[in-house]
Amino acid sequence: MEGAEMEITAEQLAGMVDHTNLKAFADTAMFEKLCSEAREYQFKMVAINPAQIKLCKELLDGSPVHVGAAIGFPLGQTTLECKVFETKDAIEKGADEIDYVINVAEVKNKNYEYIKEEMKQIVDVCRKAGVISKVIFENCYLTDEEIQKAAEIATEVRPDFIKTSTGFGTGGATVKDVKLMKSVVGDAVKVKAAGGIRDLKTALAMIEAGAERLGTSAGVEIVKEMQK
Repeated sequence: MEGAEMEITAEQLAGMVDHTNLKAFADTAMFEKLCSEAREYQFKMVAINPAQIKLCKELLDGSPVHVGAAIGFPLGQTTLECKVFETKDAIEKGADEIDYVINVAEVKNKNYEYIKEEMKQIVDVCRKAGVISKVIFENCYLTDEEIQKAAEIATEVRPDFIKTSTGFGTGGATVKDVKLMKSVVGDAVKVKAAGGIRDLKTALAMIEAGAERLGTSAGVEIVKEMQK
C-alpha cells in the first residue's frame, strides 16, 4: 500500500474516480452537489441514472468531467433491445460514458453466446458514437469461472472497461476479483472497481490490483484523506 500511495498523487487518484449518485430518491440539489464536487476535485466522471443526464451536462458545461449513464441498472434484466435503445437514448442526451449491467441470469445459464451478442451490440453503439463503454459483471453473483468467462468474452469484444459491481448487489469490489479480471484481459481491456470503496486504503488496494477506474460515492473523502 505504501508503494502505491507513493506512486500516485491526489490529483491522479481523483482523475480515476467516477463520482457516483445512483440513488432513486436523489433530487436536483444532490446532483448540483455531485457536479460541483466533480468540478472542484476534477473527478473523471459523474455516474448517474439516465434521467439526470441533461441536468448534469448543464451543470458540468465547460468542465472536462464526463457524464456517465448506468444502463439496465441495477439488475441487468431488461432485454437486449431495451438496453440498446437505452444506450442510444443516453448518448443522444449527452452521455460521454456508458456503464451497462450484463444479463447475470444468462451468465448463470452458461448462455455465453447471449452475453457476447449483448456486449457486441452495446459496445458497437458506444464505439460508433465515440463514447466509453463499461461492462458491469456484478461479481457477487458469479463464480470465478463465470467471471473468467465473461472477461474472456470482453477480450474478444473489446469494451473500454469491465467493471466489478453495481454497488447494489450483495457485495462490491474485491481485490481478488480485480486481480482475476485483470489477469484475463491484460492490457486489452481496463478494469473498473466499484462497490464498497469508501476509504483511501481500499481505493489504493484496488489500483494496486489492476483497477484504472474507481466507482465510489466517497471520492471527496478519499481524496481529502490522501491530501492530509
